[in-house]
Amino acid sequence: MSGHRTVWRRALPSWRTVLGTVLGFLLLVIGALIAGYLLVDIPPANSAAKAQSNVYLYSDGSELARDGDVNRQNVTLGQVPKSVQQAVLAAEDRDFYSESAVDPAAMLRAAWNTLTGKGKQSGSTITQQYVKNYYLGQEQTVTRKAKEFFIAVKLDRRVSKDNILEGYLNSSYYGRNAYGIQAAARAYYGIDSADLTTAQGAYLAALLNAPSVYDVAAHPANTPRALARWNYVLDGMVKQKWLSPGARAAMRFPVPRPARTSPGLTGQRGYLVEAVKDYLTDHHILDEDTLRAGGYRITTTLNRRRQNALVHAVDTRLMDRLDDSRTTDGYVRAGGASIDVRTGRVVALYGGIDYAKQYVNSATRRDYQVGSTFKPLVFASAVQHHATTQDGDPITPNTVYDGDNKRMTVDHGHATGFAPANEDDRSYGPITVSEATDKSVNAVYAQMGIDVGPDKVKDTAVDLGIPADAPGLAASRGAIALGTATPSVLDMTQAYTTLARHGERRPYTLINKITKGDEEIDLPDRETTTAIPREAADTTTSILRSVVDGGTGTAAQAAGRPAAGKTGTAEQDKAAWFAGYTPDLATVVAVLGQHPETAAQEPLYGAAGLDRVNGGDFPAQIWADYTAAALRGRPARDFDLQLADGAEPSPSVEPSDSESPSPSDSAPPSLEPSASPTRPAPTTTPPTPPTTGPPSPTFPTPTPPTTTEPTQDFPTGGPDGDALSRRLRARWGM
Repeated sequence: MSGHRTVWRRALPSWRTVLGTVLGFLLLVIGALIAGYLLVDIPPANSAAKAQSNVYLYSDGSELARDGDVNRQNVTLGQVPKSVQQAVLAAEDRDFYSESAVDPAAMLRAAWNTLTGKGKQSGSTITQQYVKNYYLGQEQTVTRKAKEFFIAVKLDRRVSKDNILEGYLNSSYYGRNAYGIQAAARAYYGIDSADLTTAQGAYLAALLNAPSVYDVAAHPANTPRALARWNYVLDGMVKQKWLSPGARAAMRFPVPRPARTSPGLTGQRGYLVEAVKDYLTDHHILDEDTLRAGGYRITTTLNRRRQNALVHAVDTRLMDRLDDSRTTDGYVRAGGASIDVRTGRVVALYGGIDYAKQYVNSATRRDYQVGSTFKPLVFASAVQHHATTQDGDPITPNTVYDGDNKRMTVDHGHATGFAPANEDDRSYGPITVSEATDKSVNAVYAQMGIDVGPDKVKDTAVDLGIPADAPGLAASRGAIALGTATPSVLDMTQAYTTLARHGERRPYTLINKITKGDEEIDLPDRETTTAIPREAADTTTSILRSVVDGGTGTAAQAAGRPAAGKTGTAEQDKAAWFAGYTPDLATVVAVLGQHPETAAQEPLYGAAGLDRVNGGDFPAQIWADYTAAALRGRPARDFDLQLADGAEPSPSVEPSDSESPSPSDSAPPSLEPSASPTRPAPTTTPPTPPTTGPPSPTFPTPTPPTTTEPTQDFPTGGPDGDALSRRLRARWGM
């Protein structure tokens, strides 16, 4: 027994050995810290204040744009109101005046959170951030971080906290190419830093966390996130007793003014550069700080000829028809995006009339409803999941639904509380899915969305390419089928590209190549995945071809190529869309209404002399002109479709006389005009503009006549559910 104890004693180190090892390690650490402190001196200011330009190129190597010059003007701490200084501290480092220059515990905590996926965090004090901004650079390396540590310690011993805070305020980046608090005050509010209010200072402090993301003028869809950060700053000031609760409660968000654009980024160039920058940061290719340091040569996927063709189509079809004498014409905005189906490269973007005049990029903004352009995603989900009607019939292009206006939707025989109106309150009676798609019948797709299931519809949309966090997508529930979500024009182009690729999704890209000096930056892989089965995608394409051949999208025939597409209109006519594709090119065009002063979304009644602007008008015409020009010289290709079982064309079901007005009846202008029962032969020329003045617009009643959203998530019972189910069966002879 004693022999075993002797063996274990020999195997275990003695307390002297353990103590010696620990002391040796501590001496090494202390020695390294002393050596680092002695060897690393405070360097001269870095060249960030003279940041290099980034050069952006078209896909052919010709120059698209360069970043503008750095906007910087230093001020003393006395020229910054005390409350604004405190707002910055509340946002970035509340213990700045009492803490040391570095916080090792915070650095370790931030590193751990970053490694465990809780978000990228710096763990840096204001002193460390100032050192990085003013003395070093933005590269994420161990060497830079070590230098930052020692310089911060030395700086904290040599200069006062006030001097460090002053340097931090003057060297930080606030977005809009503004370096320093004075440049930021001018850029966002047109005033000097000395005149900033507490509320304005809190917003500028919020920007420090994510300058481009929190600029609500550039990204209206991010307003909730910016407001949350602004509230965080003010609440922090209250917690630190720098602001009274009463003064905090009385504050209102100080909306910044529109940005002033660098002369080098006017016209379309600013929109294109902004979209490329967002792509680089969103896909973690270059972070905002690194990109801002400059010196990169960025070759985009944008095709110069196709870009010019898209701009020309928007100008000739829409912008040239606007008249300053019509108030509504001042509301008109346009956005467009085009993706090469085979490669997934974005070949053209239209952001607005001029980046210097309309700062928000209409191709990438996510705050307008997509309307009926979402309906094909509902049908694709139905085919993908082999969904059936309430009576158990498979959903195909030939499935018959009740197209009555304001028809109550049902779920397993029970009323849901969701009874949307069709355009112009028109009833269609029994109608096939294909015809309902041609005529964009809301009653049919509202019921189909319930038959498939909102969650399955959402999942299909995300698989096709709609971002899972697109505003309104998760909250839409029953109304998801009618396009109440607000993905961007570019998002919708991605989804339609996936349909054109027979259900295979390849994420789009805006970047072909990035270099800095002799170094080429690695780009992420874009893995191709199967979003939906080919039969689901191709069957969806078949009904979208019908929309172009004889439905609401006939203007797209002017492209002179086999095409599939869908029109769409947002609630209250605030946006009109056309989304379509050929086998080669997927393109989405939207016309949006926005007040030029308040930025509020506005209806487009009367714009460009039309009673209403719908997807079959300007958007489809722009799409056709652009597509024809973009594909000029390339042979036309037809779609190679593999349809699902039961998807073969069948005779149409005509609406009964008692349920729908006859073609000769006088009816108000439709939001998305219906095709006549006998479809005309396709034309190859665009519609001819009217030669007479337009009739007076018909405005909708102020209060909607019916609910547009279920009162519940499909309740399990209802007073008239069973009776309604029996009535539907009786009408359809089931």
